[in-house]
Amino acid sequence: MKALIVIDYTVDFVIGKLPVGQPAIDIEQRVVALTEQFVQDGDYVVMAVDLHDEQDALHPEHKLFPPHNIRGTEGRHLYGTLQASYESHQDQIYWMDKTRYSAFCGTDLELQLRVRGIQEIHLIGVCTDICVLHTAVDAYNKGFQITVHQDAVASFNADGHTWALGHFSNSLGANVI
Repeated sequence: MKALIVIDYTVDFVIGKLPVGQPAIDIEQRVVALTEQFVQDGDYVVMAVDLHDEQDALHPEHKLFPPHNIRGTEGRHLYGTLQASYESHQDQIYWMDKTRYSAFCGTDLELQLRVRGIQEIHLIGVCTDICVLHTAVDAYNKGFQITVHQDAVASFNADGHTWALGHFSNSLGANVI
């Protein structure tokens, strides 16, 4: 069994408060298709979604980025048709709030994967060089086999995106397809 981890593909990260913009819009169909494929195949699917509180001045991102993915806002909704896909498969997709770049940091993701015997994870979403990267590094350090779908990740930093894709394969041994 394998798992698909969909990272931060929300309104705020695509077109909202901290937008990747066109590169993230361009991957929508592929993100949805992969999500649907993994659900249909009976694989484990996780929506790892950034969560912040409005007045959280102690959070390390507070000084780095404008407020985004604020609890209870439309910005935390999944972007585009991914929201409808999630709603139609809620019983088969694990929604997981995360408060750091890595989907492993401060969450029960590793436990959820280990209890299911999952050793192979597939990563998609945004930003390639931030949250996808940090999740991949943690997955590597925890011994998971990693696949990154190049046509389903994006960033607002084109150079960072390109660098991260190389880092996935060259330093983490990930399969970049």
